[in-house]
Amino acid sequence: QERLEDVGLMWELLSEKWDKKYRLLVKFRQKEGHSMVPKGYIEDGTKLGNWLDRQRREKKKGKLDRSLLDKLEDTGVVWDVLTEQWEINYRLLVKFQQRE
Repeated sequence: QERLEDVGLMWELLSEKWDKKYRLLVKFRQKEGHSMVPKGYIEDGTKLGNWLDRQRREKKKGKLDRSLLDKLEDTGVVWDVLTEQWEINYRLLVKFQQRE
């Protein structure tokens, strides 16, 4: 952060952009009941799905700031989407078998 400020980059601007996208994620969760934003999903002209995918990649590389990671986790973000989708489908299969 200090090096970015040394070259005149407004750190607050980056933070404001992140916070705006985070607020859109919270809005999505309130509307949909989950934070599994599809990759191509766009909200208010913002590519929210792409942004969340980028956050996942940054976390995987160990480059996502802990405070941002905590905020995303508090919103219910799933980090391993494929595993989560498998679990959801498995639970649906079990329910289906129990009905039959």
